[in-house]
Amino acid sequence: MWEWLSGNWWAVWLIAATLLAVTESLTLDFTLLMLAAGALAGAGIALIFPGLVLVQVIVAVVVAFALLFLLRPTLLEKVRSAPGYRSSLQRMVGSTGHAMTAISGRSGEVKVNGEVWQARSFGDVEIEAGAPVEIFEVDGITVVVYPKEP
Repeated sequence: MWEWLSGNWWAVWLIAATLLAVTESLTLDFTLLMLAAGALAGAGIALIFPGLVLVQVIVAVVVAFALLFLLRPTLLEKVRSAPGYRSSLQRMVGSTGHAMTAISGRSGEVKVNGEVWQARSFGDVEIEAGAPVEIFEVDGITVVVYPKEP
């Protein structure tokens, strides 16, 4: 089998492209998909120039980098601007947590989904430590919260 693969680089490139494309379905970040397209280009060159492995590698790398830096940002922008898309930070809005420390309009800490976040209260309301809170918005690395119970 190894002898056959060493003589048929197109199959090696095709296997690599398939593995990268399948793995992309786990990440959904378009990075591995762009690398898979580069490997697919390498497979195409391997069919045309079977003995020139260095040319295959160069074409695969050039295509992968071109797609990573030219096409991927556009695809990500389209996906992120699609109706109904919410990032993981935006999904935090409306979730509940508990105040780890007293929270004022300037500082505090809250635990949400097992993670401790810097927090400040919405409308300068004072929130006691241990009180249940709800996330109003995410502002950088700080969550803006208000008391769940008035």
